[in-house]
Amino acid sequence: MQIKISILALYSLFLVSVGFAQTTLSGSFKHNGIVRTYRVYIPAIYNPATPVPLLFNLHGYGSNNIEQEFYADFRTVADTAGFIIVLPNGTLDGLNNRFWNTFGFSAVDDIGFLSALIDTISAGYSINTNRIYSTGMSNGGFMSYDLACSLSNRIAAIASVTGSMTYARLSLCNALHPMPVMEIHGTADGTVPYAGTALFAPIDSLVTYWARFNNCSLLPTITQVPDINTTDGCTAEHYVYNNGALGSKVELYKIIGGGHTWPGALVNIGVTNGDFSACTEIWRFLSRYTLNGLTASLAVNGVVPVPAFNIYPNPSRDIFVISFTDFSEKTISIANYSGQIIQRFTSYAANEVLNMDTRGIYFVTVTSGKQTVTKKIMKY
Repeated sequence: MQIKISILALYSLFLVSVGFAQTTLSGSFKHNGIVRTYRVYIPAIYNPATPVPLLFNLHGYGSNNIEQEFYADFRTVADTAGFIIVLPNGTLDGLNNRFWNTFGFSAVDDIGFLSALIDTISAGYSINTNRIYSTGMSNGGFMSYDLACSLSNRIAAIASVTGSMTYARLSLCNALHPMPVMEIHGTADGTVPYAGTALFAPIDSLVTYWARFNNCSLLPTITQVPDINTTDGCTAEHYVYNNGALGSKVELYKIIGGGHTWPGALVNIGVTNGDFSACTEIWRFLSRYTLNGLTASLAVNGVVPVPAFNIYPNPSRDIFVISFTDFSEKTISIANYSGQIIQRFTSYAANEVLNMDTRGIYFVTVTSGKQTVTKKIMKY
């Protein structure tokens, strides 16, 4: 395998090595006789002394890595969480559109290319090879499932937005460990229909397959995502299949009325959900896992620390926002002054919005694992 890194890449490597701000490099190498290209984003907080996670962010059919970088933009999340993002390009088909070979219509070895790309990035950066993840849009979501099945010795968990699996790939899937999976999909997706096609598996069946594979409970916890954006033309439901092997879960964000789009994207290419950010929810989900199960911070004696949180404005005459410092799982309960529980729900988000119907004093309790913290709020 011949490796070629551009002058821009070498310059960027130098900047990172001496500790300058975040940077993006472009690189290429030849794999199976084809020159393959990619982009890598390195956050400013990257320190070569500390191995960091690596996230594949895969574009959809007819798109490319630059468009994916801006449309499904993980860079601000990486700036805080400290992971490296790699955005490879698929190859060109007969119509000159970039694609990932997930439908069996090509001889291109994308699995081998992406495995070699892991080696290439790991040679230049300090990568935690137990924490390599993949996500993608549409064809990139299909490709993430292919990685889950065929490169599970290197991929810890995956997330797909508007993607699915072909029946053929599903029948040949051979993941070697419990594979945490998140799917985000609109019920009005006209490109990859939620109900499936003669080629693609229905989303509900796909999610159930992975829940069974991971030995999760087949009865999901279902919560309504707060309808923060009331003008986006859709709402969202969150399904969580718990108690899988090695702490694995399967999650589904079902966008009611949503199109073939990325929730939270700044660019609107259809009915796009604005109630949550797919990027933050995907990282919240993926970051829990290693190749061997839960990350150490989530697995110590089975006790998960309560995430720090603030509530503002407080007091308030309208809404309250609960702001968390991470995206871990927590149960939120709201009680009135008499101690009666009036709301209870599970959250995985960085922010939740509360709207109390009547004036008064309320108590907000956040529970994570076996630990609980309660704060008082007042609506006037």
